[in-house]
Parts: sequence; C-alpha cells; structure tokens
Amino acid sequence: MSEVVLDFAREDRIGLAEAVFCAGKSIAQIDDILDIAGAAGRPMLLTRLDASAFERLADRHRGAIDHCAVSRTGFFGVEQPVRSRGEVAIVAAGTSDVPVAREAERTLRFSGVEAGFIADVGVAGLWRLTARLENIRSHPIVIAVAGMDAALASVLGGLVPGTLICVPTSVGYGAAEAGRTALNAMLASCAPGISVCNIDNGYGAGCAALRVLSAARRLQAGSSPEPRQSDADVGGASVSGKPTR
Repeated sequence: MSEVVLDFAREDRIGLAEAVFCAGKSIAQIDDILDIAGAAGRPMLLTRLDASAFERLADRHRGAIDHCAVSRTGFFGVEQPVRSRGEVAIVAAGTSDVPVAREAERTLRFSGVEAGFIADVGVAGLWRLTARLENIRSHPIVIAVAGMDAALASVLGGLVPGTLICVPTSVGYGAAEAGRTALNAMLASCAPGISVCNIDNGYGAGCAALRVLSAARRLQAGSSPEPRQSDADVGGASVSGKPTR
C-alpha cells in the first residue's frame, strides 16, 4: 500500500494547489508522489528539494522538473502562464536571505504570479532601502524577508501602505538563535497590521500573498457575501437613512 495520499481537492477548497515538502521524505516516496501526480495530470510544486535529492530522483521525473537550487524548489509538470504582474514585491534584507525570498517568489510563480524582487536593502545601509522605496510602495502586497535583528520589517511597516507579510530567516550569529530573534522582533514590531510567517517559511509567505490576491479578485468580481443585518444597520437606522422596522 502506498504511503502517499495526495490532496488534489485542496485547490477547489481554498484556492491553493497541493504542494509537497520534500525534506524528510525518501527518494522513493518523492518518486511515488510524482508518479501519482503525473498519472493524474497534475502539476506539483516541490519545496525543500535540495540538489542532492533532485539528482537522485528517477530519470523520468528529473526531466519533467524545473529545479531551482537556490530556493530548493521544483515545478513538476506544465508551468502555469503568467497571469499577474506588479501586485507583489519580495524584499530581502541581505544576500544571505535570498534563498528564503526565492522560495516565496517561486511559490507565487508556480501559481502564475510574477513578483518583483529586490535584494540587499537591509537597514544597516538605509540608503539602499530608501533608494528603492517608491518601487516597493507601488506594490499592493510586500513580502519582507530578513534575519539577524529583522529591523527591515518594522521599517517597511512604517513606510508601506499595502499588505506586509514578513518572514524571519535563520541568518545571523549566535544571539540570532537560528531565526528566533528575528521572529520575536517581527512579532513584537510596533508597526501596526503586519503579518508574520514561521522562520524560513518563504512558501508560507507566498501562499499568504496568494490568499490576499484571491480575496481581492473575488471582491472585484462582486462575489462577496451579502452584508448581515448588523453590518447594514447603525444605531437603529439603516445605512440608506431609512428607519429600520
């Protein structure tokens, strides 16, 4: 009996396709997953697929995967066409944060969203960030990726009007505690309304951005739910000004 049960109905339920976290899985298990996905004609996003694991996959699968060694991601099957540009910016504080930032970028690209990518604009050289600020502000969604003290999150949180999704990374010396300091700094930020993902979770940040985009499109299409009575009525009078009954 196969050890694999794939969730192909996930996209219909929540708008996000099934993805496979490859770390901790055997090569045989990953090959089994790809056989099932291939038989069903389903493209698949593979995360945490490092170069050594990719090289050990069956030949029939390696040839069908667009692999990125930096982000440790793979696109299996047909690549989605680009359907969105200019809605998301990914901002990495340092070059060492790029692998996590690229994971977010590839997660978005797998779903047809091409993100802008801005790297090495950490606050230790604040001029690097201010020189790119207008470009960053032009995107309604910004993913901020930073390790060490993660100050980038609070700085952007005070300057950027759109949705800000923050990802702490495990980059840094001893007191950075493999990303815990960055995580706590982002969670404790005084910048209001920012969202924070888990340490090194570029995939989660990409999915959060996809949820925001999906919700915005539903609203634009007029498919939002009808307001409840409590939403429409204020202080005994309806929003239209006519008295309630």
